[in-house]
Amino acid sequence: MSFKVEWSLSRLMQALHERVAQDLKTARETLGHPVAKGEGSEAVWATLFRKYLPQRYAVGKATIVDSNGQFSDQIDIVLFDRQYTPLIFEHQNEIIVPVEAVYALFEAKQEIRANFVRYAQRKVASVRRLHRTSAPVQTIDGRRTAKPQPILAGYLAFENSWTPATTGKNLSHILAAEQKEGRLDFGCIAAYGTFSRQGANRVTSTPHDKAATCFLLELITRLQRMGTAPAIDMAAYARWLGNSIRVPQRRHSSRTRF
Repeated sequence: MSFKVEWSLSRLMQALHERVAQDLKTARETLGHPVAKGEGSEAVWATLFRKYLPQRYAVGKATIVDSNGQFSDQIDIVLFDRQYTPLIFEHQNEIIVPVEAVYALFEAKQEIRANFVRYAQRKVASVRRLHRTSAPVQTIDGRRTAKPQPILAGYLAFENSWTPATTGKNLSHILAAEQKEGRLDFGCIAAYGTFSRQGANRVTSTPHDKAATCFLLELITRLQRMGTAPAIDMAAYARWLGNSIRVPQRRHSSRTRF
């Protein structure tokens, strides 16, 4: 005798949020040292992204480098391309990612505070200041060069150090003060809700009992709009070997061969 399973999408989404919220809560309650707490929070968010984002997005703590040899601060959580990016350097658990591969950056803390947000903005700026190259790729329609999309940046936390009534005002004040490389686009406070920048001087703060799930869906939507990371100009990186890449020129012939 078979039984029909009665699925409920609303219950599935609620269960997703409850798992993430509980993991974040456990990280805070069981890890006493501030550094351990931070690393626990990073691990929970990184696990969430690895589990639910498409496999084209790699996730990890990383330092970013450009073809001029400049390096960023270390970033808590980086979403970067692993499908079209060959130059991912790993040494003793340290990851160095070329800036062309980066889709999004996140600072992850146990709670949100003004000084934490400003710290995150400084780290984000250290990435966005880097030089990004792009190289043409051959498609069925001919050679195309993708224009690098702006790198997304956000802030992730579990608890809210502000009262719900003042959260939106505080976020607007802090985020509006940074309009350049350090700007934060959106974020999630799992025990409170989500926030998103809407133009230069406006921030939408939305209380929600399923904040982590809502944020995950918004992140996926934003990544979809970005498309694929541009191809790296390998010659710009190869010069650090003391050589340059020489690409053979394709010979043209009037005869068509099959």
